[in-house]
Amino acid sequence: MSVLRMAVIGVGALGRHHARIVSQIPGVQLVAVADPSEAQGRQVAESTGTKWIADYRTLIDDVDAVTIAVPTGFHSRVATDFLENGIHSLVEKPLAADLTEAVRLVQIAERTGAILQVGHVERFNPAFQAAAKLCDQPRYIRAERLSPFSFRSTDIGVVHDMMIHDIDLVLSLVRSPVRRIEAFGITLMGQHEDAVQARLTFEDGCVADLSASRVHPSTRRAATIWTTTRCLNVDFGSREVTSYSPSPRLLFGTSPVDRARQPGADIEQLKQEVFGSLIEIQMETPAPQDPLTAEITEFVDCVRSGSSPTVTGTVAIAALTVAERILGVLTAQSQIREPASIAYVLRKAA
Repeated sequence: MSVLRMAVIGVGALGRHHARIVSQIPGVQLVAVADPSEAQGRQVAESTGTKWIADYRTLIDDVDAVTIAVPTGFHSRVATDFLENGIHSLVEKPLAADLTEAVRLVQIAERTGAILQVGHVERFNPAFQAAAKLCDQPRYIRAERLSPFSFRSTDIGVVHDMMIHDIDLVLSLVRSPVRRIEAFGITLMGQHEDAVQARLTFEDGCVADLSASRVHPSTRRAATIWTTTRCLNVDFGSREVTSYSPSPRLLFGTSPVDRARQPGADIEQLKQEVFGSLIEIQMETPAPQDPLTAEITEFVDCVRSGSSPTVTGTVAIAALTVAERILGVLTAQSQIREPASIAYVLRKAA
């Protein structure tokens, strides 16, 4: 395959970036962008040197691969049309609106031999990749994903829109079945949950607390990971990682508490020794990498080589399964409502 013919289906807030990136990859021809909005479609097509079409189905005979960035409710329909024809597809997260649709897409891809990759873009965040290399046997994870209300992705709630990123990241680190889920959520702006707090307890004892809100006054994407040997602070926005771990002096030397009890101990000096001498601080600033570019580049490489992507359809189903379980916890008590369309839901589920 000398030139890979690709198209981008859906060029809204995220899809337009797909189109820009695809148009710049060597050896790839951006055949067209497809979007029902002529104004949006023509604008993106002009900026990427390709054509706009309204009906994506007319591209089936003209492309080898596509990226799909349409609203979640249309993922299954659009991806099915391409996968059924053996066309490799990168589908934005979540893979589908529900598990039944997601499983069917995976089955179609397996039957036709088409590569199915799912756009869990944080897997390609250099901060996460650096942290994952340092993360041995997580015991506790706290993740926060907060943002102001964007008036986008209003067809889904915050669990499928934002929290699913951290669900996928946690599952990739812990690698143990989820034993119990506890969750609390509120609905403020429309028909779906806008802020959710969930606790995942794994079979191996690890606990993950996930916070996601799209009605927050500021933006924050961060995680703290406690392992058997260190604590990691990960900032997905600034793409920085800070590692705290006990030094050999702390592990094998005299206990600092015992030193503090000795006559004439200099407590202020001991305080100064905590970070740096007793607890080593390691700052990681990974090489710059645009996660979306890395994700789409991997997709192209997989299509060319026939290799498996980082986030396959099966991997995405695992994250979607946990997301569905969280939503199940929330909806189980959805009859509890307060005035002004604010729903407070609290339940523990085994």
